[in-house]
Amino acid sequence: MFIKEVESPQLVSKMEENDDLVIIDVREMHEISRGTIQGAIPMPMATVPVRLNEIPKDKEVVFICRSGARSGQVCMFLGQHGYENVINLRGGMIGWVRSGYEPVIPDPISSTY
Repeated sequence: MFIKEVESPQLVSKMEENDDLVIIDVREMHEISRGTIQGAIPMPMATVPVRLNEIPKDKEVVFICRSGARSGQVCMFLGQHGYENVINLRGGMIGWVRSGYEPVIPDPISSTY
């Protein structure tokens, strides 16, 4: 199965152009608390199968993790469950930082799952 991917600079452009873009961070909460992408929804990978109803099928959804491996697996899983607009951030947060973008520290109150 083919997984759509986006590089960090392309994601920044998408974020500027598309108000409906959804970004989901599939890392564990202790990882997310160290920094994520502005507006990313925390959804640890293990919770994805029971939270499918929270992932829109009618919008582009970009998944992020540390390196792009876990988010790629989530994209594969969702593709097998009928999701067509899922995109993996190539290189994950490592690639994001290497591209010169700063992670944001999420508000601990809004980071519940």
